[in-house]
Amino acid sequence: MFAFAVSVFFLLLFGEGVLRDRRRFANAVYLGLAVTFLGLGLLAAVEDLPPGLTESLLVLILLVLGLGPVVLAVLLCVNGVKMVRREGRRPANLLSLLAGLGILGVLGLTAAAVLTRSRVLGVVAVTLLLVLGYVSFLFVCFVGYAFLYGRMRLRRDAGFVVVLGSGLVGGRRVPPLLASRLDRGREVYERLAARGTDVPLLVTSGGQGPDEELPESHAMADYLVERGFPEDRIRREDRSRSTEENLRFSKELMDAERPGAGCVVVTNDFHAFRAALMARKAGVDGQVVGSPTAAYYWPSATIREFAAVFLEYRVVNLTVCAGLVALGCLGLAVTG
Repeated sequence: MFAFAVSVFFLLLFGEGVLRDRRRFANAVYLGLAVTFLGLGLLAAVEDLPPGLTESLLVLILLVLGLGPVVLAVLLCVNGVKMVRREGRRPANLLSLLAGLGILGVLGLTAAAVLTRSRVLGVVAVTLLLVLGYVSFLFVCFVGYAFLYGRMRLRRDAGFVVVLGSGLVGGRRVPPLLASRLDRGREVYERLAARGTDVPLLVTSGGQGPDEELPESHAMADYLVERGFPEDRIRREDRSRSTEENLRFSKELMDAERPGAGCVVVTNDFHAFRAALMARKAGVDGQVVGSPTAAYYWPSATIREFAAVFLEYRVVNLTVCAGLVALGCLGLAVTG
């Protein structure tokens, strides 16, 4: 009963946090803790089941805990190889491969510690598992809440649709990743326009990079106009060089044109929740929605987004990780 009570407590915190502001990472943590304690409560209740069913569930749980990390690591490695083949060997494209190899490395070290019965290896393995467990918990919270956030009802009172830029191909052409954002932005615009009398404006946001012949926002606007979108409903934000600047400069444009109006920000689905956190920090009154992304691209992109959020809260997260490492060192000293 205690685990269920704690689960309800965190679920209430989650509900209150969502009502206050959907764009908070604390909401993800509250939801993760609620599900974790619910699972612990259900696990404790397994012993009350009929004997045959109890053993079957325990075997299933052990198989998931034992084989799950191995299967996940292999899938990440396979995805990493595909990512490198299709997108090149840039550091950001190696993340899923490195994550898979890292998991296999920790599992291999744990197996070596058990087989050799080495005290030092055992303490190092336990320490790494604790750190990996903490980071994995936050990652699952991030992915789970990002999934929910991306499916929340579209706000009805937005005066703007802001499409974030993502770079051009050949210096002037809109690539498929950015095209998916623009198509999604147009879809959102049309839904909002059909709902009310105040037709929204669409903001294309993106400056000119050193290898680009024109600002991204201009190429984005051209893409839309060529496909029949009304040019007089487009506003170009052409100064930004990053997502933070996309949001900040777009906010300045929106405040000048329609003070106090809300917005819907459009990016890719893997980027939506992090962009929502950044929009909250920038003071943008906006919901963020995502456009579809190729399946093979998603794992590395999501890991990159999570790493950025993890480091955004670096003081808390690195303190916890340092505490876990210190706990492992203390264990080594005590057993020595």
